[in-house]
Amino acid sequence: MVTLPSEIALYLTFLVSFIVTYLSIPSIVRVARQKKFFDNPSHRRSHLQQIPTLGGVAIFAGFTVAAGSFIRFDFVPSMQYILVACIIIFFIGLKDDIQILAPHKKLIGQITAALVLIIFGNVNFTNIHGFFGIYEINAISSLFLTLFVIIVIINSLNLIDGIDGLASSVGILGTIFFGVWFYISGNIEYCIFSATVLGSLLGFFRFNVSNKEFKIFMGDTGSMLVGLLLVVQVIFFNELNAVSVSSFAFKSAPAVSIAVLIIPLCDTLRVFIIRMSRGRSPFVADKNHLHHCMLKLGFKHVQATLLIVLVNTFFIVLAVLLQNIGILWLLLIIITTATSFLLVLEYLVRERNNNREQQKKKLP
Repeated sequence: MVTLPSEIALYLTFLVSFIVTYLSIPSIVRVARQKKFFDNPSHRRSHLQQIPTLGGVAIFAGFTVAAGSFIRFDFVPSMQYILVACIIIFFIGLKDDIQILAPHKKLIGQITAALVLIIFGNVNFTNIHGFFGIYEINAISSLFLTLFVIIVIINSLNLIDGIDGLASSVGILGTIFFGVWFYISGNIEYCIFSATVLGSLLGFFRFNVSNKEFKIFMGDTGSMLVGLLLVVQVIFFNELNAVSVSSFAFKSAPAVSIAVLIIPLCDTLRVFIIRMSRGRSPFVADKNHLHHCMLKLGFKHVQATLLIVLVNTFFIVLAVLLQNIGILWLLLIIITTATSFLLVLEYLVRERNNNREQQKKKLP
């Protein structure tokens, strides 16, 4: 087996994942049209035409081909189990995209993938960086904490996948952040992992935001897979920071991780609160997501995505600048700022709706 220098492997894995994803999408779109695998317009959808939903197949292909080819399993021993978890998520998502899967069956699949990562791959949190004075945690605490975080992040990415480019943009932003940190802190093999994820997401993004012939959605296959790949990077980031002696190590890595994923996490918590406050199941879909609010304010899909990503970037910069104040204080600042943003957004939507109602009353 030929062992490539890490820098060359870094570029190659990015290119291969990008090319495989990019070139596979036109064929996937043609097959989806022949088999009528569409996301049809409905009262809770933001699109007005039938769009193929199998973009996650291309993301999966790009990632697995590049990862299997260029990531050294001796440097990232958990890699084979990450691929197994990806395969589990892939088939669960594919089943749901082709034929709707019951929520509890999706959850069972997600838990199975998470347990593969935790038990066999040792991809888990072992240290919480002094939060409330706690550093290393025992195996049981590690299992439940990691399982909870994996399930939350997978479903958070799944829930924000509602407008063009949003889920992939959040994935791209988070992956760039983690990948850059892996690189500058000297963890090049983990940076190669991030480059693999980034290449597949960028290959997909071009078609997702397009209005041309091969427009495609990532579907549950893609959004859950992106969530899984992001949470793996979150765990790597926190575990490496716990032992890092690099000058680039973060003192508040858990809080910084939350800032990186603040949009999907806050949006999920927000819609769950709204649904339960109205006496509905938190798992019943509606049009109360953050991106739906942006559309109600008159933004187009790409404009809303760009604005949301800029807000997410602001939180990342804020967390990086304030990471020395400690995890608890940084979390309080992040949560307070995010809550303020959501309240302002709610106010603007409410005012716009009130103005529309008043205009309707004035009409003869």
